[in-house]
Amino acid sequence: AVAAAMRLGAVLSALRPALPLLLGLSLGCSLSLLRASWSHGAAEERCLAPGPPALPARGAPPEAAEGRPVPGHEDFRPRIVPYYRDPNKPYKKVLRTRYIQTELGFHERLFVAVLTSKATLNTLAVAVNKTVAHHFPRLLYFTGLRSAKVPHGMVLVAHGDERPIWLMYETMNYIHQHFGSDYDWFYIMQDDTYAQAEQVKALVTHLSINQDVYLGRAEEFIGGDEQARYCHGGFGYLLSRSLLLKLHPHLDSCRNEILSVRPDEWLGRCIIDFLGITCVSQLQGQHYHTYELAKNTEPEKKEEEEFQAALAVHPVSDMTLMYRLHKQFSRIQLDRVYQEIQDLQMQIRNLTALTPAGEAGVTWPVGINAPFLPKSRFEVISWDYFTEQHLFSCPDGSPKCELSGASKADVSEIIESAVEQLNRLYQPLLRFSKRQLLNGYRRFDPTRGMEYTLDLLLEAATQKGHSRVLAKRVSLVRPLSKVEIIPMPYVTEATRVQLVLPLTVQDLDFVANFLDMFAMNTLDTHDNALLTLLFIYHPYDAQRVGQVDVFAGVKAMIGELEKRYAEVKIPWISVKTEVPSQVKLMDIVSKKHPVDTLFFLASVWTEINMEFLNRCRMNTISNWQVFFPVHFQEFNPALVYRGEQTASSNTDFLRDGHFDRHSFAEACFYNSDYMTARTKLAADILDQDEVLESMEVFDVFLHYSGLHLFRAVEPGLVQKYTLRSCNPRLSEELYHRCVLSNLEGLASRSHLAMALFEQEQANST
Repeated sequence: AVAAAMRLGAVLSALRPALPLLLGLSLGCSLSLLRASWSHGAAEERCLAPGPPALPARGAPPEAAEGRPVPGHEDFRPRIVPYYRDPNKPYKKVLRTRYIQTELGFHERLFVAVLTSKATLNTLAVAVNKTVAHHFPRLLYFTGLRSAKVPHGMVLVAHGDERPIWLMYETMNYIHQHFGSDYDWFYIMQDDTYAQAEQVKALVTHLSINQDVYLGRAEEFIGGDEQARYCHGGFGYLLSRSLLLKLHPHLDSCRNEILSVRPDEWLGRCIIDFLGITCVSQLQGQHYHTYELAKNTEPEKKEEEEFQAALAVHPVSDMTLMYRLHKQFSRIQLDRVYQEIQDLQMQIRNLTALTPAGEAGVTWPVGINAPFLPKSRFEVISWDYFTEQHLFSCPDGSPKCELSGASKADVSEIIESAVEQLNRLYQPLLRFSKRQLLNGYRRFDPTRGMEYTLDLLLEAATQKGHSRVLAKRVSLVRPLSKVEIIPMPYVTEATRVQLVLPLTVQDLDFVANFLDMFAMNTLDTHDNALLTLLFIYHPYDAQRVGQVDVFAGVKAMIGELEKRYAEVKIPWISVKTEVPSQVKLMDIVSKKHPVDTLFFLASVWTEINMEFLNRCRMNTISNWQVFFPVHFQEFNPALVYRGEQTASSNTDFLRDGHFDRHSFAEACFYNSDYMTARTKLAADILDQDEVLESMEVFDVFLHYSGLHLFRAVEPGLVQKYTLRSCNPRLSEELYHRCVLSNLEGLASRSHLAMALFEQEQANST
C-alpha cells in the first residue's frame, strides 16, 4: 500500500505542471459541445416552426428581416461589383484616375464663401483675405457688382446684381454647380465677420457628413413660427453637402415664392419650407459659439470666456478692427498652445518616471525626439562651425565664406533667443546682455530638427548694479514643425520627350550601345520619345568633312535604325566649335523646336529606359520646375573585381558604384523655361559670349530663373564605367568638376585600399 501510494504521488507530481493545460482543454471542449447543442436546437426550432416568417424588431424596417440592407446604411456595406466583358465589343483600355482619392470618391473638407459688395471689396474683403483666407483650403468672394480693379490674390465671382436676395440665390447656385461634388462642408460668411479659421476647421472634423446640417447662430423669424429658426448671416453658418444637394432643386421656387428683405432669412425660410430643417446652434455635441461686438469695443481688453470661445465675431466695422481682432485671437490661440505644450511635457515627465529608464529617459527638449544615434562612423552627423561673420562649411566646398542671407538671419535669431531664454530663467536676480559670440556650432538632425551649440561671452548685471563678464555655453533646438504637402501643378505621363545627345569624336566608341538601348527601350515599346543628335566637329575635322567624315559611322547607324523603324526619323545637327559649351549647344537646339518641347539633355553613356523617361515627365513642370537627375556611376571593374567575375544578380543592383553628384550632364526641362532664363542671361552678360563657356544649363536655371530646381538621385540612370576626357579649354570649375568625377568614379575607399595593399605586396616580393 505504501509503495502504491508512493507511485501515485510520483505520478501526480509529474502531472502537476500539466494540470492547468488539461483543465483548460477540458473546459474549452465542454463549452464548445454545449454551444453546438444550443445552436443545433435553435436551428431545428426555426426549421420546424410553422406559420408566417418572424417579424423584425421594433423600429427596424421590413428589409432587415429579409437580410437586405437597411435604407440609409448602404454606404457602410461592402459591395462586390462583378466584372463583365462583352465578347462582341472590342477591348478598350480602361482609363484610371491619376489619384486614388478621385477614384474612391473622396471629397475635400471645407469650402468657404464670403459675401461682399462693391463698396467693401477693397476694405473689409481685403482684411478678411489678409487675416483668415490662407487658413482655409478654398475661399471665394461673391459680389453683385465688381470694381474696375480686383485686389491682388483674391478670387472674385460677380453676379451682376447688387440685390441681396439675388446675390444669395446666385451664390448658392454657383456653389452647387462648381463645388457641390467636391466638398463636404460649405461655410457662408459676410465680409464684416471675423471667423476663427482653425476653430471652424476643427468643428467640421467632429461632425458627421451623413446628416443634413444647418448650423449657425439661430434667430427667430419676425412674426413667424416659434419653433422655426434661421441662421444669422452676420455670424456665418455651415451647410452640409447633403443639404445643399437637396436644396438646389427648390432654389427657383424659393426665389419666386418667398419674400424677404434679409438674404439669411430668405435662405432659412427656403430650407425650412422645402426641407423641414431648422437652424441649430448645437449639433452632435458641438457648439457654434458667437460673439456680438458692441460699438467702440477694444478687443485687447476682452478677457471673458464667451469672447475667447467664439468661432465668429460680428459686426466688424472697419479694417483696423479686423486686424486687431485677428491679433487678439492669435494671441489667445498661442497661449492655449503653449499651455497645452506645458501640460504634455508634464505628462511625459510623469510617465517617463514610471518606465524602466526612469527620469534618465526624459529627452531634451521634453517631447522632442532624442538625437540620432549613429551605428557606424559613416552615419555620424557633422557639426558646422560658424561665427557672427563667417561660415566654415560652405555650400560650394570652400573652407570659409561670408555669413549672409538666410544663414545670417538664422544665426542672429538663435543668439537673440538664447539671451532671451537666459534672462527669462535668471531674472530678476541677473540681467544678461551679449558681448560676443565666441564659437557657434550647428547641425541638422533629420529626426528632430536643427541643433545649435553656442559659446557666448555675456555681461551679467545684478539688481544692485554690479556687473561681470562671463562665458556661457547654451544648447538650442529648432524642432521640425508640421509637415505640409506642397501643392504642385497637374502633369501627365503622355508628354513627348525630345532627347538631345551631343557627340564629340571621343564619344564614338559608345554611340552604338546608346542607340541599341534607345531602340530597345523606346522604339520597340513605342514610347513617346524622339532623338536629336548634335555632331560637334573640331575645326580641323570640319574642313576635311568632304573627304573623311568622322561621324560617318554614326550616320550609317542612324540610317539602319530608320530603315528598321519606318515611322521614325532621327535628325542630326552639325556644329563646328573648339569649346563645346553646353549652353551654346542648347541655344542651337532650342531654336529648332517648339516652345512646349520637353527636352532631355542626355550623355552618350546614358542607358535610356522607360522608367526614367516617365520620371522625367513627372518631375518636370512647365513654368514651375526643372529636373536635374544624379545618375548612378559604376566603378572601374578592374579595381572592384580584380579579375573576378562581375556580379550580375539583381541583389547587386546599384552596389558597386556611386551617385555622381559632380555631373550635371543630364537634365529635363521645357523649351519655354529655357528660353525665358536664356533671355535674362543675355541681358546680363551683354554679348560677352566667352562667359557662356564657363556655364552649364544648370547654372542658367539656377541664376536666371525663379523655377524650382529638383536635384535628386536617379536609380533609373545607370552608366557603365569609362574614363571621360576633360576638355582643358573649359572653365576651371567645369574642368575641376570633370576631374573629380573621374577620380571618385574609380572605386570605393575599400576597393582602392585593397588595390594599394595588393600592389605593395607585389612590389615587396
